[in-house]
Amino acid sequence: MGFKARASEDVTIYHNPHCSTSVFAVDTARDNGVAFTEVRYLKEKPTRELLEQLVAKLEDPVEDLVRKDSYFKKLELDADAFVGKPAEVVNVLEQHPRLLQRPLIVRGDKAIIGRPKDRVLPFMRG
Repeated sequence: MGFKARASEDVTIYHNPHCSTSVFAVDTARDNGVAFTEVRYLKEKPTRELLEQLVAKLEDPVEDLVRKDSYFKKLELDADAFVGKPAEVVNVLEQHPRLLQRPLIVRGDKAIIGRPKDRVLPFMRG
């Protein structure tokens, strides 16, 4: 069973502890006294409902939510298939959660990808 969205105005960080940029976001929140919930999305598969909510909140282009890494290439996916297509992004992330770009930071009804790093703290503070 996957995790569900939390009803909170606090910050939620979708995090992979093996990613330095993701660790940076968590450390930044801690170091600056930002209340947050840490979600290790690779431990529990995100539900389709949660992915749809995240996509709807995303301030970045929806296609940026999909990592275009070696695993993406191994799956022989086409980056153009996700441009401006929220449903396709949800479909691929539901099937392959490790393609979720990280860190994904949610505050209230908004979400961003925490790249570059200098966007993290201003977004968390609102």
